[in-house]
Amino acid sequence: MKLLITGGAGFIGSNYLRQIISGDLSGISEITVVDKLTYAGNLKNFESLPEDSFNFVEADICDVELMNKLVSSHEAIVNFAAESHVDRSISSVENFVATNVAGTANLLTLANKHSVSKFVQISTDEVYGSIEQGSWSEMEPLLPNSPYSATKASADLMCRSFFQTYGLNVSITRASNNYGPSQYPEKLIPLAITNLLLGESVPIYGTGLNVRDWIFVKDHCNAIHRVLFGGNAGEIYNIGGGQELSNIHIVKLIMEILGVSDSRIKFVADRLGHDWRYSIDTQKIENDLAFKTKVSLDSGLKETISWYETNRDFWLPLREKIVKNG
Repeated sequence: MKLLITGGAGFIGSNYLRQIISGDLSGISEITVVDKLTYAGNLKNFESLPEDSFNFVEADICDVELMNKLVSSHEAIVNFAAESHVDRSISSVENFVATNVAGTANLLTLANKHSVSKFVQISTDEVYGSIEQGSWSEMEPLLPNSPYSATKASADLMCRSFFQTYGLNVSITRASNNYGPSQYPEKLIPLAITNLLLGESVPIYGTGLNVRDWIFVKDHCNAIHRVLFGGNAGEIYNIGGGQELSNIHIVKLIMEILGVSDSRIKFVADRLGHDWRYSIDTQKIENDLAFKTKVSLDSGLKETISWYETNRDFWLPLREKIVKNG
C-alpha cells in the first residue's frame, strides 16, 4: 500500500512512521510524509530514520494544488495534521479552524476525487465533552467544550458526510490522552518531566483533580494501523489506554519515579472551559479489530522519562521557544 501520512513530523505521526519503518507495523510499500512544520512539527523526529525509507514534503494540507498531486499518487491517507493544544485554541481560534476543519475538508475532497481506497481521520475523545460517570461509546453525541475540540468534531462530521454522500471509505479514531518519547513539552507529562529535570516546579490547573485516560503512543499507533487495514467504512473507533488518573496523580507518579518531592507542584488558575473527566468505552475496537494495549502506565512512564533524560538536545530548544513566546 502506498500511504500518505499528513502531520507526520508531529508527535503521534512520527511515532507511527517510525513503527512502520522498523517493521513493527506491516503492509506499507511506500510512504510520503507531509507536514507544515509549525511549532509542533519537528524534523528531529526523523533523524535516526534511513533517508530512503520515506519521502518528506513540507506542505500545508490546505494547499489544494500541491495536495492534489500528492493524493493522486497514493492509495491511502492517515490524517494526523492538526492544531492540537487546547490553550492555544483559546487564543488563536482561526488557526484551528483553518487546519482542523478546512484542511481536513480539502483532504477529503481530494481523496474522493482520486478514489483513495482508505482515509483514516485521527480525532480525539475531547469531541464528546466532559463526563462525570460512565464512559462514552462511539454513539454518544458530540458536545465539545473548547475551540480545539469543536474543530476536531467539525472535521469528524465532514468525514461522516463524505462517507454518507460519496461513499468514501473513511474511518475515524478517537483516542484518549497520548504520552511517550518526543512529545512536545507543552503537554502535561513532558512538561512535568522537563520541568523536574530542570529543577523547576510543575504547574497544575485548578485542583489537579481533572481526570484523563492515558495511552502510550506506540499502543495508539498499533490501533490506528488496525483501523487502516481492518476498519469499516463510516465507522468510529474509540482508542483508550484504560488508565484513568487525575492530573495531580499522574504528576505525582512522575515525581515518584524521578525521586522528587511533590512539594514542587504549583497550582495555577484553571483553564477556561476545562473539561472535568474524559472516559471512553473501547469495546468496539477490542472486539471488532482485536486490539489490546501492551504498555502499562508504569512501564510507559519509565520509558518516557528515560527518553527525556537522555535527549535534552531535542527538548531544550523547544522549551526555550515556549518560554520566549510566553
